[in-house]
Amino acid sequence: MSPGHPPPAATGLDVVVIGGAGVDTTVYVPGLPLPYADTYSVPPVVDRIGNTGAGVVLGCHALGLRALLVDLIGDDPQGALVRAHLAARGAGLAYAIVPEGTRRSVLLVGPDGRRTSLYDPRAAPGQRLPRELYGPAIREARHVHVSITDFSRHLYPELRELGVPVSTDLHDWDGENPYHHDFAYSSDVVFLSAAKLGDPVPVMRGILGRGRAGVVVCTAGASGAYLLTRDAPGEVLRVPPATPPGPVVDGNGAGDAFVSAFLYGRLRGLPHPECARLGAVAGAHACAVQGTHESPIDERALLTSAGPLRAR
Repeated sequence: MSPGHPPPAATGLDVVVIGGAGVDTTVYVPGLPLPYADTYSVPPVVDRIGNTGAGVVLGCHALGLRALLVDLIGDDPQGALVRAHLAARGAGLAYAIVPEGTRRSVLLVGPDGRRTSLYDPRAAPGQRLPRELYGPAIREARHVHVSITDFSRHLYPELRELGVPVSTDLHDWDGENPYHHDFAYSSDVVFLSAAKLGDPVPVMRGILGRGRAGVVVCTAGASGAYLLTRDAPGEVLRVPPATPPGPVVDGNGAGDAFVSAFLYGRLRGLPHPECARLGAVAGAHACAVQGTHESPIDERALLTSAGPLRAR
C-alpha cells in the first residue's frame, strides 16, 4: 500500500463515506437474462465511475452536502477515472493506493433498465484503511456511511466511541449471509434491497431487534420501499414509488441515490417517512439517466419533485 492522500482539510463535513468506489463497464444488451450466443452487437460499451461509495458521495454532493469519500484504489486507469470524476465535480476524496487495483463491475443492462452486475471486488485479506485518511474526517463528520467493503467493518468500534451516527447499505442481502452481520447490527440506519427477500419484513424486524439500528429501510424497485423504525417497531410503512422524470433507461445507481436523498432529509431534521419520500424521488431520477452515477439529482430538482415536506 502506498502512502495515503488525505484531503486538504477535513473540517465541516456533513457525510463521510467509507469505501466503495470503482468503475462500471456498462453493456446495453437486448434482453435479460441474456441467452447464449457467440456474438452480440451492442451499443457503445462505456467505462464510468460506479460502485456504491462513489454513488453516495456524489449524490450527497449534488444535494449540497459537504461529502468525502475515503477509500483504497489502484494505480491504474480505473483509479485515475475515479479520481478525475470526483475532482471534476468537486466531491472530496481521500485515498491510498493498493496493488490489487480498483474495484470493477461489468453491468449488463436490458431495455427495461434492469441490470445484472458482475462484480470484481479486488479485495485482499487483511486490508485496512490508513488511519491518517479517515481519522480526522470521522471526528468532524455529522454522519458516516459505511460501505460493505471488508476493511470498513473495522471502523465500527471507533465510530461507536465517537458517537457519530452511522448508516450502511446491505444491498441484496439474503438475510442470512454472515458477511453482512457486522454492518447490519452495528449501524444506526440500515438500508437494504428486497431483491433476494420474498418478504422483507421479518428481516427488517430482525435487524431492528438484534442490532443498534433505529431505522431500517428496504427498497423494492418499482414497488417503492418499506420503512421500519424503533419508535414504532410493529408498524411497517409502505413508501410509494416516485414517477421517473422520463423513460426508464438504466436502474444502476438508484439505490445509492435513494440513500443520498434519505441522508439529506435526515440531516435536515425531517421525519423518516419524508426522508424515504425524498429517497424515492432521487431513485426514480436515477432510473431515467444512463450510467450509474453520471447525473445525480440536485437539491432544487429534488425539493421541486417532492413537493411540500412535513417537518417533525
